[in-house]
Amino acid sequence: MFVNAIEEVAKFTKPIHTITRFYGETIVNPGSSTLFFVNELGCAITCKHVIDLVGARDAINKQYKDFKAEKNAIGKNNKFNKRLKELEEKYKYRDEVIVQLKEQFIGCTKDPTFRYKWINHPTYDLAIVIFEDFKNKAYESYAHFIKDSTTLKQGKFLCRLGFPFPEFTNFRFNQDNDDIEWTTEGIANAPRFPVEGMLTRNFATDGKIWGIEMSTPGLRGQSGGPLFDADGNIAGVQAGTHHLHLGFDMKNVEYKANGRTIKVTNQPFLHVGQCIHVDVIKDFLKSNNIRFYER
Repeated sequence: MFVNAIEEVAKFTKPIHTITRFYGETIVNPGSSTLFFVNELGCAITCKHVIDLVGARDAINKQYKDFKAEKNAIGKNNKFNKRLKELEEKYKYRDEVIVQLKEQFIGCTKDPTFRYKWINHPTYDLAIVIFEDFKNKAYESYAHFIKDSTTLKQGKFLCRLGFPFPEFTNFRFNQDNDDIEWTTEGIANAPRFPVEGMLTRNFATDGKIWGIEMSTPGLRGQSGGPLFDADGNIAGVQAGTHHLHLGFDMKNVEYKANGRTIKVTNQPFLHVGQCIHVDVIKDFLKSNNIRFYER
């Protein structure tokens, strides 16, 4: 049903690869998210929470650089541990706090160096990314948005495309520099992954529809990716997943499995995707004078 649409949408849907490192660890953590281009001028759509993370890269890395400088100035003496703890409190460093982050925009531009800026939506989890000094685009096409959004009714089947599985391995921790870095070795790409589903509900505030709920979850890494119909027309952008408690709770219920009686405890949830509605996206692009296309 979505074979041709996926092939078309893949031409302008691209991954953002990130590598991060948590405080006190040497393990490098790969991550991914998604954006899609809306015109031939290097303008793309993604989620606000995606661009807020990669946009914080300079601040995150500078803070850790400052921390290391102060740490190195302590000197190896009997006050080191006390001073280090004070520094950790000053910088709010603890387990699972990101201290280093780097990103790569894959398949967006052939330019070896480029700059980008972004515009966050004031209300919704939506952002415009604008590649500056754009010369040599690497994406092959751009989105066409659904012109008549009244066709987006309960029961309509739609599909999402993104990059939820960060299988790339072209990175490492440089022990000598105490830094994470990209390398020319390893796997540089990650597979695209579609998820189809039925439109279950629309979300509205003060009578205006702003969101679409899907019967299937949006996967981690698909955030910022397009929601589209069987013709490849964009209906929204994947933004999050909600967890609806089904009420079929089980607590120490006896159940026979393979001839043995076991006790089962379970609280089932339905995981449903939440997407930003196409009309919100188009209004946002219009308000920022960004060219886009409909059909």
